[in-house]
Amino acid sequence: MKKVAIQGYRGSFHHIVAEGVEGGEVEILACDTFREVAYAVEERRVDYGIMAIENSIAGSILPNYNILQNCNIHITGEAYLPIRQNLMVNRGVELEEIREVESHHMALLQCTDYLDKHRWQLIESADTALSAAQLQASGSRTKAVIASSLAAELFNLEIVAPDIHTIQDNYTRFLRLEYCDRSCSEPMPCEGGGKASLYFKINNTSGSLYDTLGCFEGLNLNMTKLQSYPIPTEPWHYMFHTDMEFCSGADFAKAVERLRERDVEVHIYGIYQKGKDL
Repeated sequence: MKKVAIQGYRGSFHHIVAEGVEGGEVEILACDTFREVAYAVEERRVDYGIMAIENSIAGSILPNYNILQNCNIHITGEAYLPIRQNLMVNRGVELEEIREVESHHMALLQCTDYLDKHRWQLIESADTALSAAQLQASGSRTKAVIASSLAAELFNLEIVAPDIHTIQDNYTRFLRLEYCDRSCSEPMPCEGGGKASLYFKINNTSGSLYDTLGCFEGLNLNMTKLQSYPIPTEPWHYMFHTDMEFCSGADFAKAVERLRERDVEVHIYGIYQKGKDL
């Protein structure tokens, strides 16, 4: 059984992704932060890590780009998970008995329309799955939590209102991370379709970004993301993260060659197969 580091607890959305990527049960190493996930991968205490990188509503998780840049890890896969929030209680508790609802603040925000219909006290917690575990331990008959269906299964809770999130098409993209020795050469694609993630750093001069993007002209590449993020040691200077899909590995290799010919600092985070919805 593979051992996987996740941010959060058993029953969280990261846990769902870990099992979905592996195609079965995994041993979970629960971490409080995304950086701890990266450290666990670096130190080879796990086979790989799962890390959220962006949400279709909230956008990019910018601090995680800094983790990718500074840790000895690389991307070996991705997955897209529809975020489904459920209201759950201890077995036998009726909806009318609920007086307070607890969950992570983002989960509460995602369910505003449903929660506004009730006069419940809302309590923020550190993690959706942690709230579920604590509810089971407490045996409370007046508290409910919002969490995943996996959390309900693991902690023997009853879902009294499924899919209560306001926006039904809400997806989070997750990355599969493995150890990478930065002293080794960067990966290059084999023939056939794929996806790559990389960053490039350019001079802060007029037209430099426009000129750099010209390196991709005429190549069969689909840039699916271009994200700027600040360089902490250089105020008002930025790096650019890009994800791109390609049909031919030769086209991607040519793009990287063109960038380096222009003295653009570039680093490839990983080359992998395009992910699917779980």
